[in-house]
Amino acid sequence: MAQELVIPRLGWSMEEGVFAEWLKSPGEFVRAGEMVFVLEGEKAAHEIESFDSGYLCVPADAPKPGEPVKVGQVVGFLLAEGEAAPASVGKPFSPIAPAPTAVTPQIHRPPQRPVAATTPASAMPTVPRAAGPSARRLARQLGIDLNAVYTPDPTGRVLCEDVQRSADARLRSTPQNQGVLRPIATPRARRRARELGVDWTQLVGTGRNGRICERDVLARQADAATNRYETSKGLSPTAPGRYAPASRLRQALAQRMLAGCQQAAPVTLMTKVDAAALVAYRERLKQEGAGGPIPSYNDILIFLAAQMLREAPELNAGWYREGVLRYDQVNVATAVDTESGVLAPVVREADKLTVFQIAQRTRQLIAQARSGRLTQNELEGGTFTISNLGMFGVDAFTPILNLPQAGVLGIGRIAEEPVVRSGRMEIGQTITLSLTFDHRVLDGAPAARWLQGLGQRIAAASAQSIVLAQ
Repeated sequence: MAQELVIPRLGWSMEEGVFAEWLKSPGEFVRAGEMVFVLEGEKAAHEIESFDSGYLCVPADAPKPGEPVKVGQVVGFLLAEGEAAPASVGKPFSPIAPAPTAVTPQIHRPPQRPVAATTPASAMPTVPRAAGPSARRLARQLGIDLNAVYTPDPTGRVLCEDVQRSADARLRSTPQNQGVLRPIATPRARRRARELGVDWTQLVGTGRNGRICERDVLARQADAATNRYETSKGLSPTAPGRYAPASRLRQALAQRMLAGCQQAAPVTLMTKVDAAALVAYRERLKQEGAGGPIPSYNDILIFLAAQMLREAPELNAGWYREGVLRYDQVNVATAVDTESGVLAPVVREADKLTVFQIAQRTRQLIAQARSGRLTQNELEGGTFTISNLGMFGVDAFTPILNLPQAGVLGIGRIAEEPVVRSGRMEIGQTITLSLTFDHRVLDGAPAARWLQGLGQRIAAASAQSIVLAQ
């Protein structure tokens, strides 16, 4: 039986991407584990791996390079030798979306490489699927087998919308029911529709299987007469100007930043820390050298923050399904300014690296980010973020949460100013730290203690020199 090649979900918020190119020629034999096509996501291009082996079949109506594609869309097939080739990608062999091969994958460990999902019978789970009471009740009402329901949830838990999507897919495969399916909307889209007074039942969905997403609600709210220049509140431009549509990266950044403000309970704490020891330690590193890159202030702060996250893990967490998810790894994302927009590649298990290893890794990530060569794996899996604007002369700022992370640390410049030491006024060096945290995950006191502990580590950086250099 022909195996479908479908567009995988590369990120938690991804609904669509751009098909870039085939890495194999039609008719060429593809082995399991080989890269078969390139997909452009919101921030990077990714080579997609095949689960199965077979001869590549690309029907005439398959997506062409540069065309947009949706998550779950069929783009081609893998055939056994002598098997008849399907005439169209629009007629999949299964009316139900592909099921994941694992029932309960680790939610905090994203896959190392994105893969093109297929639908072999063996991939269907054989044990009862995890589902809430409402999802089970809806499945009974609609006659849906929970074991045959596909869910994008990383834990494998089936939600009501997954059951409804499966039921609609079954109805869609019946000719007499075509055109009479009621629209499906995500919970976020329904919530936003209530806030904006938009009737979502009248919208045309752009999500998977025609699902109505939040962006569809926002698009309806915007006035098409101003070419999307108006905001979701209906405010008109106050003066003439030149409109330029946002790039895919800028749109993704806008959605993430808006989510960090609206879907969390952000609170920002600021403190000023004596940075004399930090400056002295870095000067000593520059003089000693080690044959590799000299750690920057940002590298040292990543090291210190990672150590704090390991010892006080309250901030190494996220809000998930009305509860707190504590991450097992300390993966620190660091904001990088690029021509296309800010990216946040991840230094994985930073608490287990020396400051010199962190310096080497950040140099690689920064070079890849600015040359457009970051992979999705290098952008995913962060548990905490550091954003440094000190090099631009900024003293302090309010960083925005990078959901689903619970904390982001803003770093200001190292300023020369009067300080009091041992009751005496003298010229010293200070640095301002700005910690934004999600108040749903932790309260102000533990967040303040964490920031205080980091400040003490920075003030005693010279005492950390042996540890830092190891």
